[in-house]
Amino acid sequence: MTTLSDRLRGVIGPPKGGPYDSDPPRRDASAANLADVLDGQWHERNGQRFLVVDRTYVPGYRHGSMVLADGLPPTDGVWPRLSLLANRACGDRLVFVDLETTGIAGGAGTYAFLVGCGWFSGGTFRIRQFFLSSFTAERALLEAVADFAASAGTVVSYNGKSFDLPLIETRFALHRLPTPFGELPHIDMLHPARRMWRVQNTRRVAETSGRHVHKDVPYTCRLSTLERHLCGYERDGDVAGFEIPARYFRYVHAGDPRPLAAVFEHNRLDLLSLALVTARAAQLLEDGPAAARTAREALGMGRLYERGSLLVEAKACFARATDMNDGDEELRADALRAYALVARRLRHYDDAAAAWRRVLGLPLCPRPIEREASEALAVHLEHRRQDLSSARDFAMRLLDVDDSVPRRQAARYRLARLDRKLEFQSRQCLLTF
Repeated sequence: MTTLSDRLRGVIGPPKGGPYDSDPPRRDASAANLADVLDGQWHERNGQRFLVVDRTYVPGYRHGSMVLADGLPPTDGVWPRLSLLANRACGDRLVFVDLETTGIAGGAGTYAFLVGCGWFSGGTFRIRQFFLSSFTAERALLEAVADFAASAGTVVSYNGKSFDLPLIETRFALHRLPTPFGELPHIDMLHPARRMWRVQNTRRVAETSGRHVHKDVPYTCRLSTLERHLCGYERDGDVAGFEIPARYFRYVHAGDPRPLAAVFEHNRLDLLSLALVTARAAQLLEDGPAAARTAREALGMGRLYERGSLLVEAKACFARATDMNDGDEELRADALRAYALVARRLRHYDDAAAAWRRVLGLPLCPRPIEREASEALAVHLEHRRQDLSSARDFAMRLLDVDDSVPRRQAARYRLARLDRKLEFQSRQCLLTF
C-alpha cells in the first residue's frame, strides 16, 4: 500500500539540484529550521502549532519609483473616496489579503497554506503571514486569522472575489467557523485596475510553417504588470506562481524550509504592490479628472465616478479622455460614447449631440457605436430640435449600419414617420403662402 509521502514523491520527483535541494535536513530539526529560515515565531492553539512571520516597512521604504510614504492613507485609515472602489461605504481599517494555495482549482481539496495580511499602521505598512506547517493545524490557523480580522473595516484583494475570499470562506465553512470577511466591504482591485490601467502586449508565436509573427495578446492586468507600470518595480529572482504549490509540497515531503523563503517574499511583494496600487487609485479619485495621465486612466476614473453617481466628475473625466490623443481610436470612441450618455443623464442634450457627431467623424468608428450615435442624433433632431430633414439623414444612415431585422424595421418605421411629418410641414408652408 502506498503512503501519502510515496504519492507526493511521485508527483514532486527527486531533488533537482540547486541551492536548497542538496542534503535535506532531518525531520526532527525541520521545525526549528522553519522558524529560523523564515524569521518567524511559533504560535499554538489547542495543542496545534502554526508559524507567524511579521514584517514592518517604514515610510521611507522604496518600492521601485514609489516611496511608501506616497501611499499612506489619511489618519483615519481610509481615503475619502475609497467607497467608489468598493461601491459601498468602507470601514476605517483596511486589511490587504493575499493567499498562497496548494492549487488553483479551488474546492474542498485546496488549502490556503499561507495567509498574508497587510495593513497601514501610523506611518508604516505591516505584514503578518500565517503559515500552515501541518494540515492538522488548519483550524488553529483559521481561528488566529479570524481574531486578526475582527478589527478590520474593509478587506482589499486582487482577484479576491473570484478566488481568495471564496477559498478561505470554504476552509472556514469546513471547520464550521464563521468567516471574518463575509460582511466586510470588499475592494477587489482587479476590476478598477482593468478599467484604468489594463495594457495590451504583443508576443511572438510560432505558426505551423515555422515562421514567427506578432499577434496581439488580450488585455492583461496582472499585479506584476501594474507593479512595473505604476510603481516602476521589477522583480528580480521572484518565484513563478505555478512553482509555489510544488515548493510547499516539497517542504511537506522533505521538511526543507529553504524553498519557502522565496514564496514568503513573493507574498509580501504582492501585498506591498496591492497596497500601493490601491493608494494610487484612491488618490486619483480624490484629486479628480485633472490627475489622469492617460486617456485610459481618465476613462476608467469616469466609469468609477459614474458608478458612484458622481455624474459631473464622470463627464469631466470622459471629456479629458477624449481630449488626450493616445492614438487608440477605439478607446476614443468609447470615451465619446460615455461622455454623450452621461451628458444626456445630466440633461445636457446639446453636449451629448456634439459628442455623438464627433463619434461619427472618427476614421474607425465601431459599428455598434455608429448605430447608437445615429439613432441618438435622429431622436435629438426630431424631438428636441425639430430639424426633421437632418433627422431623416440619420434615420437613413441607420438603414446602412443596422444589420438585424428588428432594428431595420424600427429604422424604416422612424423614416416613414419623418416622411409624413416632412410632408405635413411642406403642406403647411404652402398654405401659409
